[in-house]
Amino acid sequence: MSSPQSLLIRRARMILPDGEWLEGDVLTRDRQIVAVAPEISPPTPVTTIDAEGLTLLPGVIDPQVHFREPGLEHKEDLFTASCACAKGGVTSFLEMPNTRPLTTTQQALDDKLQRAANKCVVNYGFFIGATSENLPDLLLAQPTPGIKIFMGSMHGQLLIDQEATLEPIFGHGDRLIAVHAEDQGRINQRRQEFAGIHDPAIHSQIQDNQAALLATKLALKLSQKYHRRLHILHMSTAEEADLLRQEKPDWVTAEVTPQHLLLNTSAYETIGTLAQMNPPLRSPHDNEVLWQALRDGVINFIATDHAPHTLAEKAQEYPNTPSGMPGVETSLALMLTAAMAGRCTVAQVANWMSTAVAKGYGIPHKGAIAPGYDADLVLVDLNTYRPVQREELLTKCRWSPFEGCNLTGWAVTTIVGGQIVYDKGQVNTQVRGEALTFV
Repeated sequence: MSSPQSLLIRRARMILPDGEWLEGDVLTRDRQIVAVAPEISPPTPVTTIDAEGLTLLPGVIDPQVHFREPGLEHKEDLFTASCACAKGGVTSFLEMPNTRPLTTTQQALDDKLQRAANKCVVNYGFFIGATSENLPDLLLAQPTPGIKIFMGSMHGQLLIDQEATLEPIFGHGDRLIAVHAEDQGRINQRRQEFAGIHDPAIHSQIQDNQAALLATKLALKLSQKYHRRLHILHMSTAEEADLLRQEKPDWVTAEVTPQHLLLNTSAYETIGTLAQMNPPLRSPHDNEVLWQALRDGVINFIATDHAPHTLAEKAQEYPNTPSGMPGVETSLALMLTAAMAGRCTVAQVANWMSTAVAKGYGIPHKGAIAPGYDADLVLVDLNTYRPVQREELLTKCRWSPFEGCNLTGWAVTTIVGGQIVYDKGQVNTQVRGEALTFV
């Protein structure tokens, strides 16, 4: 492991916590930012990065990923995924429990934390998954950002789709609950209705907007009943956004993925099953309503739901194809490209992808460029456009639904705990991130 040292970033254009821009320097030491100023006299010894012409942002915190280890490492593993994170400007991630074995006990959580300590070049945290029988584990497991509940779409022992089974989880403890909100009963019914259709576009009709709305309504009802901290994962529909706009308590947050903002059902025509995910892609109208909800603060932040499968698995005939797509390498560039096109501002992107995530999950000392904050940073180039190319991807699955898209805002240098983990195309595989804490 590389030892932390002083790092001086010079002449960067950076976003400050108050939303103002500064052209200047940042000095880090012992994993933390120690000074931010228009000009800083370099101490010795120091590693210096000349960032003239580049933009400095807080490192991305991706709050929903599926990195497949243990048990499904042929799709992805913690090392390959964390290298992909570094390349994409992601300095911390929160990973989901649907691995093999499932992360439903303290022992399974400890195993993941140990694996990550040995392998991850960025910071990490792991959700604990709810089953119908593990309430004691949900109350006691540490450290974890929260409890993940799959209300749909079918995840074996992790599926909890009945209100009577959900209620005791909402009613005991105060740990954040994050829900995959799709109504499994409606999905099962529609799956029978559309049986025998092999066009992957039918996926968006089987798992329709109503299936998402029904589950979100139920989660919101239970959250309000128990005043329980609730986070709605990968919101995908206009109806859910409108519901939250009307009745969203202060303790409820929601996220959206770049794919639900930027892709819609027309993607099935061009990339087929590579566009298949849960919840599915929606209509252009849903795209626009989600964008507006994000800009208005109804939706709080961005996650990728990075869920890789091999191209061979994706090449099967629907419905035998698995749902999910990779995303950690492209998410920041996608959102910054949208900002440069006028859909939002760069400051909003920094908030949605870092600051608001740290606040929402109670991750201390993350998400801002200020003294006392952790030196998790990314330098991006907003002046150059470059296409997404399969051969350049570091994710083990080696594909992207955005292949060929011309993007700006690619990470030039990614810094984790004051250490350069990615620089101009190369990952320093000796760097190790740290386990995140949650308050």
